[in-house]
Parts: sequence; C-alpha cells; structure tokens
Amino acid sequence: MTELRTPRLRLHPIDAAEGERIVSRRPDAGDTWAEDFPFDGDIHGVRAFLGATAAHGDQRPFGHYRITRAADGLAIGGIGFKGQPDDGRVEVGYGLSPSARGHGYAAEALAALLDVAAGHGLSRVVADTTADNVASQRTLERAGFRRVGVDGDLHRYEVLLDTLARPARAR
Repeated sequence: MTELRTPRLRLHPIDAAEGERIVSRRPDAGDTWAEDFPFDGDIHGVRAFLGATAAHGDQRPFGHYRITRAADGLAIGGIGFKGQPDDGRVEVGYGLSPSARGHGYAAEALAALLDVAAGHGLSRVVADTTADNVASQRTLERAGFRRVGVDGDLHRYEVLLDTLARPARAR
C-alpha cells in the first residue's frame, strides 16, 4: 500500500519492523524524526498495532500510519485504525509530537483516514478522547466528527461517512 498524501502531510503505513524501531525509540539510518518523536502516545498506539499484527497478520490499510510533515520530511506523530472494520464501522486514534501540535495536522490526517474508510465502503468511524483533552475534541469536530456520548471520563465521537461533507483535498 502506498502512502496517503494531504496538502501538508504524508501518512506512511508502517510495518512491524518500523513499528519495532518506533517502540524502541531507535531510528534506522533512513528514519528522519522530529526531536520529540516518538512521544509516549505514539509508543502506545504502535504497541497495539504490533499486537494486532502478530495476532492477525498485516493490518493494512486498517493499520497504523506514521505522520510525516511534507515541508521538512520529519516524522511528527502517528494515526491509525484501532483494529479491522466491524459491521461497517472502525475506530481511529491519533497523536502528534508536542512540537507539531496546534497547526491542524491531526485534523488533516484524520480526513485522509476518513477517505480510506469511505473508500472501503464503511459507513461510520468512531473515536474517543478524555474529557480534559479539549484540543483533541476540537480536532475531531474539525474533521467532521460529532460527540455522541460520554462514558465516565471518555467523550465518544463518530462521523457518518455517507453524510460527511468535506472539501476536496489534493492527493
């Protein structure tokens, strides 16, 4: 599978070998990472991806993607599906290194994943975030999600893909 492209980002589908490098925080000679990549959230997401890959094989296109900023080629975060689709729905998660936050990159990367889900005939994408993570709540809303419930400290969001109106993006 080729990488996903947005106007400012490249989303590279990682494999197990790259996932192991990220989890161990040991870049290979060809890896170009921002100084604060990977951060703890990246490690958590990639570990889940590695577990799913070990148990079920290649997860692509519903795996994990390294987010790379096109302008400088630096890895700045990760985004991915939390498992394979089930009954027309799939869950997503994402995170950016602290130095990359506040620029709209996460919403831009989410839009690319929504395109993948829609392109595979899915009808709904879900996500959750903690009550105190207002930045993530705003990111989800900018990407077209709406809050559908609260479960303890988690705010649950979804987007219905057949009703989603997003501006066309350059690929």
